[in-house]
Amino acid sequence: MDYGKFKYEASQREKESRRKTINVSIKEMKYRPKIGGGDFDTKTRKVAEFLNQGHKVKITIMFRGREVAHPELGKRILDRIAEQLASTAKIEAHPRLDGRNMTMVLAPDKRAQAAAARAPRVAPPSTEPLPAAAPTPEPPAADTPPPEAQEA
Repeated sequence: MDYGKFKYEASQREKESRRKTINVSIKEMKYRPKIGGGDFDTKTRKVAEFLNQGHKVKITIMFRGREVAHPELGKRILDRIAEQLASTAKIEAHPRLDGRNMTMVLAPDKRAQAAAARAPRVAPPSTEPLPAAAPTPEPPAADTPPPEAQEA
């Protein structure tokens, strides 16, 4: 075998191995301690999307001003995120306070994702009370005149 053929085959093997690799990057999502419910749900849904694509996600809680005196608020948010994403992620780096930021790293958990996919989809019971039905107006009594006749 000549050297040129050897180099060509080596480059083809290298190219094939590069094609089969998956690039895992770390995505970051930033939250605040006073985040609203809708914003929290939107950001958490985006984090779940990143995890399903196979990326690791670094979640950062940014404290401003006096908020840094209450790291338990940030910890509570991170725990809520981890609880909601337990079916698709595992905690790679537990919550840690770094100056004015609290960070946690989530990694996709292939086994948990596969188990969640195999499990039958059952909607959890809603914890919100059902809206009350609007009261229906009672029809006017037969002996009362229509509202137009009363005004005249």
